[in-house]
Amino acid sequence: MSDFTCIIIGGGHAGLAALKAIKETTRGAANGRRIRFVLIDKQPGHVRKVLLFRPAVGEEEITIPWKHYGFSEGVEFVQGMVTFVDREEKQIRYTDAQGKDARIRYDLLVVAVGSVVRQPDADQGGISLTDQQNAAAIRKRWRANLRQAVGETNPKKRKQLMTAVVAGAGISGIETSAELALGMQKEASSLGLNPSDISVYLLSGQERLFTEGPRKVGRKLDRILSECGVTVLYNRKATREEAGVVTLDNGDRLETSLCIWTIGLIPNPALRTMGLPLAPNGQVLVDESYRVQGAPGVYSIGDCARIVDPKNGKAALMRCAELATQEHRLGKIVMADLEGRPAPVHKSAPLDLFCIGLGENRGLVWGHKWGFHMIITGKPAWKFRNAAWNAGSKLRWR
Repeated sequence: MSDFTCIIIGGGHAGLAALKAIKETTRGAANGRRIRFVLIDKQPGHVRKVLLFRPAVGEEEITIPWKHYGFSEGVEFVQGMVTFVDREEKQIRYTDAQGKDARIRYDLLVVAVGSVVRQPDADQGGISLTDQQNAAAIRKRWRANLRQAVGETNPKKRKQLMTAVVAGAGISGIETSAELALGMQKEASSLGLNPSDISVYLLSGQERLFTEGPRKVGRKLDRILSECGVTVLYNRKATREEAGVVTLDNGDRLETSLCIWTIGLIPNPALRTMGLPLAPNGQVLVDESYRVQGAPGVYSIGDCARIVDPKNGKAALMRCAELATQEHRLGKIVMADLEGRPAPVHKSAPLDLFCIGLGENRGLVWGHKWGFHMIITGKPAWKFRNAAWNAGSKLRWR
Protein backbone atom coordinates (compact mmCIF):
# COMPACT_ATOMS: atom_id res chain seq x y z
CA MET A 1 0.00 0.00 0.00
CA SER A 2 1.41 3.39 -1.01
CA ASP A 3 2.01 6.19 1.47
CA PHE A 4 -0.56 8.89 2.17
CA THR A 5 1.11 12.16 1.15
CA CYS A 6 0.52 15.34 3.13
CA ILE A 7 2.10 18.47 1.66
CA ILE A 8 2.46 21.77 3.52
CA ILE A 9 3.11 24.79 1.29
CA GLY A 10 4.92 27.44 3.30
CA GLY A 11 7.36 27.21 6.18
CA GLY A 12 6.37 30.33 8.09
CA HIS A 13 4.41 30.41 11.33
CA ALA A 14 1.28 28.91 9.76
CA GLY A 15 3.16 26.20 7.88
CA LEU A 16 5.07 25.06 10.96
CA ALA A 17 1.85 25.15 12.98
CA ALA A 18 0.01 23.04 10.41
CA LEU A 19 2.83 20.51 10.15
CA LYS A 20 3.11 20.08 13.90
CA ALA A 21 -0.66 19.89 14.46
CA ILE A 22 -1.36 17.33 11.74
CA LYS A 23 1.67 15.22 12.56
CA GLU A 24 0.79 15.03 16.24
CA THR A 25 -2.96 14.52 15.74
CA THR A 26 -2.64 11.77 13.14
CA ARG A 27 0.43 10.20 14.76
CA GLY A 28 1.82 9.69 11.30
CA ALA A 29 -0.94 7.45 9.94
CA ALA A 30 -4.14 7.89 7.93
CA ASN A 31 -6.60 5.01 7.48
CA GLY A 32 -3.86 2.46 8.02
CA ARG A 33 -1.40 4.15 5.67
CA ARG A 34 1.84 5.81 6.71
CA ILE A 35 1.76 9.55 6.14
CA ARG A 36 4.56 11.01 4.06
CA PHE A 37 5.02 14.62 5.17
CA VAL A 38 6.50 17.13 2.72
CA LEU A 39 7.16 20.79 3.58
CA ILE A 40 7.91 23.05 0.62
CA ASP A 41 9.20 26.60 0.94
CA LYS A 42 11.35 28.92 -1.17
CA GLN A 43 13.71 29.47 1.78
CA PRO A 44 16.28 26.96 3.12
CA GLY A 45 14.84 27.33 6.61
CA HIS A 46 12.17 29.02 8.70
CA VAL A 47 12.53 32.80 8.44
CA ARG A 48 11.22 34.71 11.45
CA LYS A 49 9.69 37.49 9.35
CA VAL A 50 8.16 39.29 12.33
CA LEU A 51 11.73 39.98 13.46
CA LEU A 52 12.96 41.54 10.22
CA PHE A 53 13.74 44.75 12.08
CA ARG A 54 16.42 42.89 14.05
CA PRO A 55 18.85 42.40 11.12
CA ALA A 56 17.96 45.95 10.03
CA VAL A 57 19.39 47.20 13.33
CA GLY A 58 21.90 44.53 14.36
CA GLU A 59 23.25 41.30 12.93
CA GLU A 60 20.88 38.81 14.55
CA GLU A 61 20.28 35.64 12.55
CA ILE A 62 16.55 35.09 12.05
CA THR A 63 16.64 31.96 9.85
CA ILE A 64 16.25 28.63 11.62
CA PRO A 65 17.27 25.45 9.74
CA TRP A 66 14.44 22.94 9.37
CA LYS A 67 16.48 20.22 11.05
CA HIS A 68 16.49 22.18 14.33
CA TYR A 69 12.84 21.26 14.94
CA GLY A 70 12.15 18.05 16.79
CA PHE A 71 8.85 17.53 14.99
CA SER A 72 10.67 17.73 11.64
CA GLU A 73 11.97 14.18 12.03
CA GLY A 74 10.91 12.13 9.02
CA VAL A 75 9.68 15.21 7.15
CA GLU A 76 10.91 15.86 3.60
CA PHE A 77 11.93 19.46 3.01
CA VAL A 78 11.79 20.77 -0.53
CA GLN A 79 13.16 24.20 -1.43
CA GLY A 80 11.03 25.60 -4.20
CA MET A 81 8.20 27.88 -5.28
CA VAL A 82 4.76 26.38 -5.89
CA THR A 83 3.30 27.66 -9.16
CA PHE A 84 0.02 25.74 -9.45
CA VAL A 85 -2.31 23.44 -7.54
CA ASP A 86 -3.98 20.94 -9.85
CA ARG A 87 -7.16 20.14 -7.94
CA GLU A 88 -8.35 17.50 -10.40
CA GLU A 89 -5.09 15.53 -10.54
CA LYS A 90 -4.34 16.32 -6.86
CA GLN A 91 -0.80 17.44 -7.48
CA ILE A 92 1.25 20.59 -7.09
CA ARG A 93 3.60 22.07 -9.65
CA TYR A 94 6.65 23.92 -8.41
CA THR A 95 10.01 25.32 -9.46
CA ASP A 96 12.88 23.92 -7.41
CA ALA A 97 15.97 25.72 -6.15
CA GLN A 98 17.78 25.00 -9.44
CA GLY A 99 14.96 26.50 -11.50
CA LYS A 100 13.63 23.18 -12.74
CA ASP A 101 9.92 22.40 -12.93
CA ALA A 102 8.68 19.48 -10.85
CA ARG A 103 5.47 17.92 -9.54
CA ILE A 104 4.35 16.09 -6.42
CA ARG A 105 1.04 14.32 -5.93
CA TYR A 106 -0.83 14.88 -2.68
CA ASP A 107 -3.62 13.26 -0.72
CA LEU A 108 -3.82 16.15 1.74
CA LEU A 109 -2.59 19.67 1.11
CA VAL A 110 -2.30 22.70 3.40
CA VAL A 111 -1.73 26.10 1.82
CA ALA A 112 0.06 28.28 4.39
CA VAL A 113 2.06 30.81 2.37
CA GLY A 114 1.12 33.70 4.65
CA SER A 115 1.47 37.35 3.76
CA VAL A 116 4.12 39.74 2.47
CA VAL A 117 4.92 43.35 3.25
CA ARG A 118 3.13 45.82 1.02
CA GLN A 119 5.59 47.75 -1.15
CA PRO A 120 5.33 51.32 -2.42
CA ASP A 121 5.70 52.11 -6.10
CA ALA A 122 9.24 51.85 -7.42
CA ASP A 123 9.51 55.61 -7.99
CA GLN A 124 8.67 56.43 -4.37
CA GLY A 125 12.21 55.73 -3.21
CA GLY A 126 13.23 54.51 0.23
CA ILE A 127 13.69 50.88 1.28
CA SER A 128 10.86 48.52 2.21
CA LEU A 129 11.44 46.19 5.15
CA THR A 130 10.37 43.16 3.11
CA ASP A 131 13.11 40.58 3.47
CA GLN A 132 16.54 39.88 4.93
CA GLN A 133 18.36 41.41 1.97
CA ASN A 134 16.57 44.74 2.43
CA ALA A 135 17.06 44.53 6.20
CA ALA A 136 20.81 44.16 5.65
CA ALA A 137 20.75 47.10 3.20
CA ILE A 138 19.01 49.25 5.81
CA ARG A 139 21.58 48.36 8.46
CA LYS A 140 24.45 49.08 6.08
CA ARG A 141 22.93 52.42 5.08
CA TRP A 142 22.40 53.96 8.53
CA ARG A 143 25.74 52.75 9.83
CA ALA A 144 27.53 54.29 6.85
CA ASN A 145 25.59 57.50 7.41
CA LEU A 146 26.72 57.73 11.01
CA ARG A 147 30.34 57.07 10.07
CA GLN A 148 30.07 59.87 7.52
CA ALA A 149 28.53 62.16 10.15
CA VAL A 150 31.69 61.84 12.29
CA GLY A 151 33.70 63.89 9.82
CA GLU A 152 30.89 66.16 8.60
CA THR A 153 31.47 69.82 9.54
CA ASN A 154 28.20 71.17 8.14
CA PRO A 155 25.68 71.00 11.03
CA LYS A 156 22.67 70.72 8.68
CA LYS A 157 24.24 67.87 6.72
CA ARG A 158 25.34 66.11 9.93
CA LYS A 159 21.77 66.32 11.24
CA GLN A 160 20.46 64.82 8.00
CA LEU A 161 22.91 61.92 8.27
CA MET A 162 21.70 61.22 11.80
CA THR A 163 18.01 61.23 10.87
CA ALA A 164 15.81 58.34 9.74
CA VAL A 165 12.13 58.11 8.84
CA VAL A 166 9.87 55.06 9.25
CA ALA A 167 6.78 55.38 7.06
CA GLY A 168 3.89 53.33 8.40
CA ALA A 169 2.87 53.08 12.06
CA GLY A 170 1.38 49.62 12.40
CA ILE A 171 2.95 47.23 14.89
CA SER A 172 5.85 46.54 12.52
CA GLY A 173 6.55 50.25 12.10
CA ILE A 174 6.32 50.86 15.83
CA GLU A 175 8.73 48.04 16.65
CA THR A 176 11.12 49.01 13.84
CA SER A 177 11.28 52.68 14.85
CA ALA A 178 11.93 51.88 18.51
CA GLU A 179 14.72 49.38 17.79
CA LEU A 180 16.24 51.64 15.12
CA ALA A 181 16.36 54.69 17.40
CA LEU A 182 18.01 52.74 20.20
CA GLY A 183 20.45 51.07 17.79
CA MET A 184 21.43 54.36 16.15
CA GLN A 185 21.94 56.00 19.54
CA LYS A 186 24.22 53.19 20.66
CA GLU A 187 26.24 53.34 17.45
CA ALA A 188 26.48 57.13 17.61
CA SER A 189 27.85 56.95 21.13
CA SER A 190 30.50 54.41 20.09
CA LEU A 191 31.59 56.74 17.25
CA GLY A 192 31.90 59.75 19.53
CA LEU A 193 28.73 61.40 18.27
CA ASN A 194 26.09 62.80 20.60
CA PRO A 195 23.33 60.13 20.78
CA SER A 196 20.76 62.83 21.56
CA ASP A 197 21.33 64.17 18.05
CA ILE A 198 19.78 61.02 16.56
CA SER A 199 16.30 61.69 15.13
CA VAL A 200 13.87 58.92 14.15
CA TYR A 201 10.45 59.95 12.87
CA LEU A 202 7.51 57.54 12.71
CA LEU A 203 4.81 58.60 10.25
CA SER A 204 1.24 57.63 11.11
CA GLY A 205 -1.64 58.18 8.73
CA GLN A 206 -4.03 58.06 11.70
CA GLU A 207 -4.74 60.53 14.46
CA ARG A 208 -3.32 58.11 17.03
CA LEU A 209 -1.35 54.90 17.38
CA PHE A 210 -2.89 51.45 17.75
CA THR A 211 -6.45 52.04 16.58
CA GLU A 212 -7.22 48.40 17.42
CA GLY A 213 -7.46 49.37 21.09
CA PRO A 214 -8.46 52.29 23.32
CA ARG A 215 -6.86 55.70 23.12
CA LYS A 216 -4.98 55.25 26.36
CA VAL A 217 -2.97 52.43 24.78
CA GLY A 218 -1.99 54.71 21.92
CA ARG A 219 -0.93 57.37 24.38
CA LYS A 220 1.22 54.90 26.31
CA LEU A 221 2.87 53.77 23.09
CA ASP A 222 3.59 57.37 22.14
CA ARG A 223 5.18 58.02 25.53
CA ILE A 224 7.38 54.92 25.41
CA LEU A 225 8.45 55.68 21.84
CA SER A 226 9.38 59.19 22.91
CA GLU A 227 11.56 57.71 25.66
CA CYS A 228 13.27 55.61 22.98
CA GLY A 229 13.95 58.72 20.90
CA VAL A 230 11.15 58.34 18.36
CA THR A 231 8.98 61.29 17.31
CA VAL A 232 5.56 60.28 15.98
CA LEU A 233 4.00 62.54 13.35
CA TYR A 234 0.23 61.98 13.15
CA ASN A 235 -2.07 62.34 10.16
CA ARG A 236 1.00 62.28 7.97
CA LYS A 237 1.89 59.91 5.14
CA ALA A 238 5.04 59.83 3.07
CA THR A 239 4.44 60.23 -0.64
CA ARG A 240 8.04 59.70 -1.77
CA GLU A 241 11.71 59.87 -0.80
CA GLU A 242 14.20 61.40 -3.18
CA ALA A 243 17.73 62.71 -2.73
CA GLY A 244 17.51 62.62 1.05
CA VAL A 245 14.15 64.35 1.31
CA VAL A 246 10.88 62.69 2.34
CA THR A 247 7.84 64.55 1.03
CA LEU A 248 4.67 64.25 3.11
CA ASP A 249 1.09 64.32 1.88
CA ASN A 250 0.55 67.77 3.40
CA GLY A 251 3.49 69.20 1.48
CA ASP A 252 5.95 69.19 4.41
CA ARG A 253 9.46 67.85 3.82
CA LEU A 254 11.78 65.93 6.11
CA GLU A 255 15.49 65.87 5.36
CA THR A 256 16.76 62.40 6.14
CA SER A 257 19.46 59.92 5.24
CA LEU A 258 17.11 56.93 5.31
CA CYS A 259 13.42 56.20 4.67
CA ILE A 260 12.03 52.78 5.64
CA TRP A 261 8.59 51.70 4.43
CA THR A 262 6.49 49.55 6.79
CA ILE A 263 3.07 50.02 5.24
CA GLY A 264 1.24 46.83 6.17
CA LEU A 265 0.66 43.33 4.86
CA ILE A 266 -1.08 41.77 1.87
CA PRO A 267 -1.82 38.08 1.22
CA ASN A 268 1.08 36.39 -0.56
CA PRO A 269 0.82 37.30 -4.28
CA ALA A 270 2.02 33.78 -5.14
CA LEU A 271 -1.56 32.65 -4.45
CA ARG A 272 -2.74 34.31 -7.65
CA THR A 273 -1.00 31.74 -9.83
CA MET A 274 -2.02 28.64 -7.88
CA GLY A 275 -5.48 28.25 -9.36
CA LEU A 276 -7.28 28.37 -6.02
CA PRO A 277 -10.49 30.36 -5.33
CA LEU A 278 -9.59 33.76 -3.91
CA ALA A 279 -11.44 36.55 -2.14
CA PRO A 280 -11.20 40.06 -3.64
CA ASN A 281 -8.31 40.86 -1.28
CA GLY A 282 -6.32 37.86 -2.53
CA GLN A 283 -6.89 35.45 0.36
CA VAL A 284 -7.87 31.82 -0.23
CA LEU A 285 -11.58 31.16 0.23
CA VAL A 286 -12.22 28.48 2.85
CA ASP A 287 -15.26 27.18 4.71
CA GLU A 288 -15.73 27.24 8.48
CA SER A 289 -13.43 24.22 8.79
CA TYR A 290 -10.54 25.66 6.76
CA ARG A 291 -11.36 23.57 3.68
CA VAL A 292 -10.58 25.31 0.40
CA GLN A 293 -13.72 25.71 -1.67
CA GLY A 294 -13.95 23.25 -4.56
CA ALA A 295 -10.69 21.50 -3.65
CA PRO A 296 -11.18 18.19 -1.79
CA GLY A 297 -8.33 17.43 0.60
CA VAL A 298 -7.00 21.01 0.51
CA TYR A 299 -6.95 23.27 3.59
CA SER A 300 -5.61 26.73 4.32
CA ILE A 301 -4.86 28.70 7.50
CA GLY A 302 -2.98 31.81 8.53
CA ASP A 303 -2.66 35.18 6.81
CA CYS A 304 -3.30 33.72 3.35
CA ALA A 305 -6.76 32.35 4.22
CA ARG A 306 -10.09 34.17 4.38
CA ILE A 307 -11.39 32.63 7.61
CA VAL A 308 -14.73 33.83 8.95
CA ASP A 309 -16.40 32.95 12.25
CA PRO A 310 -19.80 31.51 11.20
CA LYS A 311 -21.46 32.80 14.39
CA ASN A 312 -20.47 36.45 14.33
CA GLY A 313 -19.24 36.93 10.76
CA LYS A 314 -15.90 38.24 12.03
CA ALA A 315 -12.96 37.61 9.71
CA ALA A 316 -9.64 36.54 11.20
CA LEU A 317 -7.00 39.27 11.11
CA MET A 318 -3.61 38.89 9.46
CA ARG A 319 -1.58 38.49 12.63
CA CYS A 320 0.28 35.67 14.34
CA ALA A 321 -2.02 35.59 17.37
CA GLU A 322 -4.86 34.22 15.21
CA LEU A 323 -2.87 31.01 14.69
CA ALA A 324 -3.10 30.00 18.33
CA THR A 325 -6.63 28.66 17.81
CA GLN A 326 -6.37 27.79 14.11
CA GLU A 327 -3.45 25.41 14.43
CA HIS A 328 -4.99 23.24 17.15
CA ARG A 329 -8.33 23.15 15.40
CA LEU A 330 -6.78 22.22 12.04
CA GLY A 331 -5.35 18.97 13.37
CA LYS A 332 -8.74 17.96 14.77
CA ILE A 333 -10.48 18.95 11.52
CA VAL A 334 -8.13 16.86 9.39
CA MET A 335 -8.52 13.84 11.68
CA ALA A 336 -12.31 14.16 11.65
CA ASP A 337 -12.39 14.39 7.86
CA LEU A 338 -10.13 11.35 7.52
CA GLU A 339 -12.43 9.36 9.79
CA GLY A 340 -15.65 10.66 8.24
CA ARG A 341 -16.82 12.42 11.40
CA PRO A 342 -18.27 15.95 11.76
CA ALA A 343 -15.37 18.38 11.98
CA PRO A 344 -14.93 21.31 14.36
CA VAL A 345 -15.63 24.80 13.01
CA HIS A 346 -13.71 28.02 13.37
CA LYS A 347 -14.28 30.25 16.37
CA SER A 348 -12.84 33.69 16.94
CA ALA A 349 -10.08 33.94 19.50
CA PRO A 350 -11.62 34.21 22.99
CA LEU A 351 -9.33 37.10 23.93
CA ASP A 352 -8.26 40.20 22.01
CA LEU A 353 -4.53 40.24 22.69
CA PHE A 354 -1.78 42.35 21.16
CA CYS A 355 1.86 42.53 22.22
CA ILE A 356 4.43 45.02 20.96
CA GLY A 357 8.18 45.08 21.47
CA LEU A 358 9.79 48.48 21.98
CA GLY A 359 13.45 47.67 22.40
CA GLU A 360 15.17 45.53 25.00
CA ASN A 361 13.23 45.44 28.28
CA ARG A 362 10.52 47.69 26.83
CA GLY A 363 7.16 46.58 25.51
CA LEU A 364 3.42 46.81 25.74
CA VAL A 365 0.77 44.11 26.01
CA TRP A 366 -2.92 44.88 25.71
CA GLY A 367 -5.72 42.41 26.25
CA HIS A 368 -9.49 42.77 26.24
CA LYS A 369 -12.22 40.39 27.38
CA TRP A 370 -15.67 40.75 28.94
CA GLY A 371 -15.31 44.52 28.90
CA PHE A 372 -12.08 44.49 30.89
CA HIS A 373 -8.83 45.97 29.59
CA MET A 374 -5.38 44.71 30.61
CA ILE A 375 -2.25 46.72 29.92
CA ILE A 376 1.26 45.53 30.77
CA THR A 377 4.36 47.59 30.04
CA GLY A 378 8.09 47.48 30.72
CA LYS A 379 10.20 44.37 31.15
CA PRO A 380 7.27 41.96 31.77
CA ALA A 381 5.72 43.03 28.46
CA TRP A 382 9.08 42.59 26.72
CA LYS A 383 9.35 39.04 28.07
CA PHE A 384 5.79 38.35 26.97
CA ARG A 385 6.57 39.64 23.47
CA ASN A 386 9.65 37.44 23.23
CA ALA A 387 7.62 34.43 24.35
CA ALA A 388 5.06 35.20 21.63
CA TRP A 389 7.77 35.47 18.97
CA ASN A 390 9.28 32.16 20.09
CA ALA A 391 5.91 30.43 20.24
CA GLY A 392 5.09 31.57 16.70
CA SER A 393 8.37 30.11 15.42
CA LYS A 394 7.84 26.96 17.51
CA LEU A 395 11.21 27.42 19.24
CA ARG A 396 10.06 25.66 22.36
CA TRP A 397 9.81 22.50 20.24
CA ARG A 398 13.29 22.77 18.71
